[in-house]
Amino acid sequence: MPVWKETAALLRQLIRTQDLDPADTQPLFRNHRGQPLTRFGVRYILAKHADSAASSAPSLAAKRVHPHVLRHRAATHFLQAGVDLVTIGRWLGHASVSATSIYAEVDLESKRQAVRKAKPLLNTEPGCGDWRSDADLLSWLESL
Repeated sequence: MPVWKETAALLRQLIRTQDLDPADTQPLFRNHRGQPLTRFGVRYILAKHADSAASSAPSLAAKRVHPHVLRHRAATHFLQAGVDLVTIGRWLGHASVSATSIYAEVDLESKRQAVRKAKPLLNTEPGCGDWRSDADLLSWLESL
């Protein structure tokens, strides 16, 4: 799976500081018993750090922080960066775009940018007429 170059650099640094062999096929992330870190272990570590961070960011105390939140945030970040849903879905391993669409939460700034990019639906140039004074159109709208 592709990773950001910054993530790859941090992983290489971790391998060096742990004095590990980069060609080793053993899991890089292990639990306190030296076994591969499971999803439950990741969840435990993330919850522990979220609880600790809640002392300086109290809003975290009311939130459910779990590994899926990181996945969701990455998908949202890709969407905000302009990556299409099909590519995001493939990166996440989804079988269909409909599964990916749940990640398509667009923040307020993205909505503002979309409005700035879109042209107005009404033609406001001089001489184009005003729909408000078109009796036929108003009559048709009232009949709906």
